[in-house]
Amino acid sequence: MILFPAIDLKNGECVRLVHGDMDKATVFNVDPVAQAVEFEQTGFEYLHVVDLDGAFAGKPMNAQAVEGMLARLKIPVQLGGGIRDLRTIEGWLSKGVSRVIIGTAAVRDPSLVREAARIHPGRVAVGIDAREGLVAIEGWARVSTMTAAEIGKRFEDAGVSAIIYTDIMRDGVMLGLNIDATLALAEAVNIPVIASGGLASLDDVRRLLQPDCARLAGAISGRALYDGRLRGEDALSLIRDAREALRA
Repeated sequence: MILFPAIDLKNGECVRLVHGDMDKATVFNVDPVAQAVEFEQTGFEYLHVVDLDGAFAGKPMNAQAVEGMLARLKIPVQLGGGIRDLRTIEGWLSKGVSRVIIGTAAVRDPSLVREAARIHPGRVAVGIDAREGLVAIEGWARVSTMTAAEIGKRFEDAGVSAIIYTDIMRDGVMLGLNIDATLALAEAVNIPVIASGGLASLDDVRRLLQPDCARLAGAISGRALYDGRLRGEDALSLIRDAREALRA
């Protein structure tokens, strides 16, 4: 399992939202590049970045911050937010993003996901953000009529590398991951699923390391890492111990 620290970008700053509400943003670091470097130095293996402004605008809005991270980091970066055409996908991949995350376009233009995954195998993920079981789009501003499983199944044969599944009602409020819904999606599709939204403590990490969660590819943590409820070193130590136990 990979634990991804999250950097959400708004106006060039590192923020966290509550329930995806842009009016409920807390700034945790005005220097997202420094924050990314700190995560790397802590020992995280992969960084999760979202251009929140881009998600609403439908195009990249925090490119300078993202490019700054790419210039400094050695660990891979996955990026979502405002990625809705092939030109943007290829632009980010050429700049060093390891994996792009397509959210709104996965609902509105599934052919884009298929084409991008065909051209760039292993470098395209789908972001599925759900509110009360239905997939939200456009930076969570609108809710579609499709379920997470319906979206996921349409890409099973497309070569998508992962699905990032976020329970919006848990995002930013420290209620713990929605394990049941995430596992239900993982059981419904043959694409690796990454859990997101609500990871709050070491107990959540321990839960992810239980046998029934072995089918999950990882989880994303944001606010808990910023406000000190979860120490990255402690979480990574638990994960390393679990990996070593499996090898033994």
